[in-house]
Amino acid sequence: MASTFYSIIDSPVGSLQLSIADKYVTKIEWSKLPRTSLALRTSCFSLQMSNQLEEYFLHAHNDWSMPLVKCGTEFQQKVWHYLQTIPLGETRYYSDVAKALNSSAQAVGNACRANPFVIVVPCHRVVSKTGLGGYDGKTSGHNLAIKQWLLDHERQ
Repeated sequence: MASTFYSIIDSPVGSLQLSIADKYVTKIEWSKLPRTSLALRTSCFSLQMSNQLEEYFLHAHNDWSMPLVKCGTEFQQKVWHYLQTIPLGETRYYSDVAKALNSSAQAVGNACRANPFVIVVPCHRVVSKTGLGGYDGKTSGHNLAIKQWLLDHERQ
């Protein structure tokens, strides 16, 4: 059975939890738990992956060399792949992504909400025609502040 390793990456807008198993990143998510409540197990590989995220917060980039575990439905994978083609500093409307994938904006939003690899799969680059839309399953509060910060950081 594979060992799972965890790292916490501090950022200007919160802490990220990185989960790794079998030399694959299995999840990158905004940590909702206090750092002290997490039993961290790091490895050389998890530290290498953490360094890529830390570098992003210093200088926004799209140069990821993270092996992401294959997960999600076929449609979600299609959306997540499309998101990775959105250039740094640019956004797309949910409806634009939906049109490109012959789907609906709501289905695209649901796939974005299910994204297990925040930042690396840049769901934050998909916005509503009437504002930011949602982020990480929320349509208000701190999550939208994170989304706005990420977009501003990538435009600099």
